[in-house]
Amino acid sequence: MSLPPSRVLPTRPEFRELLTLALPVVAVQLGLMAMGVVDSMMAGRLSAEALAAVALGNLFFFTVAIIGMGTLLALDPVVSQAVGARDEPAIARGLQRGLIMAVLLSIPSAAALLLVRPALAWSGQPAELIPLASRYTHVIVPGVLPFFVFIVFRQSLQALGRVAPILWIALIANLLNAFLNWVFMYGRLGVPSMGVAGSALATTVSRWAMALGLLVVARRELVPRLRPWRREATQPAALLRMLRIGFPIGAQMFFEYGVFSVVGALMGRFGTMAVAGHQVALNLASVVFMVPQGIGAAAAVLVGRAIGAEDLPRARRAALGSILLGGGFMAGSATLFILAPGALARMYSGHAVVLSIASALIVLAGVFAVFDGLQAVAIGVLRGIGDTTAPVLISMVGYWVVGMPVSLALGFRYGLGPEGLWWGLVVGLAVTAPILLARVRGRLRRSLRRILIDHPAVETGEA
Repeated sequence: MSLPPSRVLPTRPEFRELLTLALPVVAVQLGLMAMGVVDSMMAGRLSAEALAAVALGNLFFFTVAIIGMGTLLALDPVVSQAVGARDEPAIARGLQRGLIMAVLLSIPSAAALLLVRPALAWSGQPAELIPLASRYTHVIVPGVLPFFVFIVFRQSLQALGRVAPILWIALIANLLNAFLNWVFMYGRLGVPSMGVAGSALATTVSRWAMALGLLVVARRELVPRLRPWRREATQPAALLRMLRIGFPIGAQMFFEYGVFSVVGALMGRFGTMAVAGHQVALNLASVVFMVPQGIGAAAAVLVGRAIGAEDLPRARRAALGSILLGGGFMAGSATLFILAPGALARMYSGHAVVLSIASALIVLAGVFAVFDGLQAVAIGVLRGIGDTTAPVLISMVGYWVVGMPVSLALGFRYGLGPEGLWWGLVVGLAVTAPILLARVRGRLRRSLRRILIDHPAVETGEA
């Protein structure tokens, strides 16, 4: 049975709590996204080919790493629910298991990145871009492990409500990345110009700095939960339970990100200018998407804490407040994209063809923006509940069964080119978002229980 309207909306203190957590998380998301934006902008000043190569290299990296990234988000429900239940041993075990998972996941991810050249050739990318993009990807391979470790620290700290250290590290990493791009990419301070490989080196160094820096800055929260190392943290059965929660999150993110990756790869069939224009529009769409994604991360924490504290009404109010906040922001972003696409595109490139393609795609980004924001927040709510399997199936149907055939038909069969490919994204998101919202509504109408990773029959009663 649904709650009366007076109890559905968050109270003022609850909405303030949501904003207090969501705004720094959003700032962190934007800070991390800004690294890629700066890379693209600085590469674009070299040439359209450099911009497209950096875009392809990043596209391949995240296509490979996305499952590992998502799997580590199992920490959201596990740690936040433990925080809500005030179960300190479970928090420590969750953090330690997250680090084990990060190491294990980095091995196949790094190996897959080394296959970039045949993957790009198989996908039909322009021949002049393959050597540049391959070199970029090879240089960022050593950054996989610190990238995953940073995610473990970030998710754990967010669940604990300690976002300020992440925010400071994200800011410092952006400054470091921009400086190193200037040095390595353009050849400054006596360093030879490395082009796109210099951008990759800057990214790799910055990722190591982020992981190590966050451990230092947040040592008061992290170190006591890393020492002593708990022997039970390495129990295979418990690690498998964590993986069963996390892997569906990674699969869902793969289906979502994968459809954008395939569209980006298919864009190469229309030439280098199309890839560059696509990258401009995708960068802008990704920047604004960081806001609802950050709100979704905050929703996962607040909903998880409420479930851990056995306070279902509070979980419902946190969910609704997050959905309203994320959807409202994306409505404003959609308006900007539709009204001023040319001005936004000129921030990235002055090339006439790139501007023309990018402007058309930015308008389409505005069309799907609200759907994109709502599905991101809904997934965050479901993650806080621990419902990680249903979003995989919903995403697979929305993006691949419905959206991708539309992209292929409009882009190639009906000759709409880059715009046709993006119309498939619009349709896929328009199908996915309402179904996810319906899933949230259905789950929050039922009773919910905390996720238990360790055997609940342990005498201490720890989770």
